[in-house]
Amino acid sequence: MNKLKGAAIIGQSGGPTSVINASAAGVFLEALNQPNVTKVYGAAHGIRGILNEEFYDINQEDIKELELLKTTPSSSIGSVRYKLKDLNVDDSEYKKLLEVFKKYDIRYFFYNGGNDSMDTCNKISKFMKNSGYECYCMGVPKTIDNDLAVTDHCPGYASAAKYVATTLMELKCDATVYDTPMVAVVEIMGRNAGWLTAAAQLAVYKGAGPDLIYLPEIPFDLDKFYADVEKKYKENNGQVIIAVSEGIKTKEGKYVPELVADSIAVDAFGHKQMGGTAQVLADLLKNKLNVKVRPIEFSLIQRCAQHLASKVDVEEAFNAGREAVKAATSGITDYMIGFKRHMDNGVYSCEYIKVPLEEVANAEKTVPLEWINKDGTGLTQAYVDYALPLIQGDAAAPLEDGLPRFAKLKKVFVDKK
Repeated sequence: MNKLKGAAIIGQSGGPTSVINASAAGVFLEALNQPNVTKVYGAAHGIRGILNEEFYDINQEDIKELELLKTTPSSSIGSVRYKLKDLNVDDSEYKKLLEVFKKYDIRYFFYNGGNDSMDTCNKISKFMKNSGYECYCMGVPKTIDNDLAVTDHCPGYASAAKYVATTLMELKCDATVYDTPMVAVVEIMGRNAGWLTAAAQLAVYKGAGPDLIYLPEIPFDLDKFYADVEKKYKENNGQVIIAVSEGIKTKEGKYVPELVADSIAVDAFGHKQMGGTAQVLADLLKNKLNVKVRPIEFSLIQRCAQHLASKVDVEEAFNAGREAVKAATSGITDYMIGFKRHMDNGVYSCEYIKVPLEEVANAEKTVPLEWINKDGTGLTQAYVDYALPLIQGDAAAPLEDGLPRFAKLKKVFVDKK
């Protein structure tokens, strides 16, 4: 057993999910029980909170409230989209992190997020090591995009997928009650990987899904899209539901909003900001078909719909946090906790594995092309078989007065020394 003693801190980065707090709960509760961990901190707004010396004293929180984090959506300690400066150009932020780590005797660092977050964790770990400061760094996965490399799936994905499938089933019931034509274009999150949009196939599997599904893994052809919709329009007496990933783009690499706009804004990591795909396609279809077309954007709701959280997802997210702490306090560093699937006699189980940060940092896992049907408008049974075990069970928050009771943290800031 490693005898390194010191404080532990966790930061969160990127888009929230319905289970990111479950991972934080796993880190907090496990770290509080580790004899080598002297203090437990939660960084306010990820890496920026550490740079600004703004973090919460988790030792002052009630255990009951920390346990309620398992069924509380979004990031209770605050997330961030912040890219550290290039170390080779400006090492000032890395030196500041080292200063803060030394000042508060932080020896265990956990970063909870997606691709960019794992890259950040990897860079910090390497800098600390090269500086001669002993600190064990572990990545805790999170992303509804499900696009982290090596791991079978990611915390947050299953619950968001369950929301997408369920809402599309409900939408199907609503949108098909009238005897008048109506086309609905539903925009679902996903920049380069169509995992979340693929969840629309689960609704199709249950007989109440969209008629057409478009993923970014296949180049988007506007003329083919018109033909696909017109065909379904005729077959379905004018009623068509279409699920599209926000990140679908043409073979030339243009996102759909770029077909009608000169440029799209970018975020801190240089990624083009998504949104507007459904509206653009709805306008184009309205002019093409001369019928009512309704654009629907699931937007933020799809990633934090805790009332439809998968029990499997919540438990795995929580365990990912716990496993990260166990690994770090046993002397392991530079890894992300990943998931390995087992199907024994048709029964699903998850093995927690350690994935080198270098292998997952900035890498992206997309939907296998063989899981997309030949005409590019839906998924095969292979995807359904992959997704179904992940969305099982109910893990909704306990109710008070008929409404969910989420965690209420004290959020006591650590005094700056």
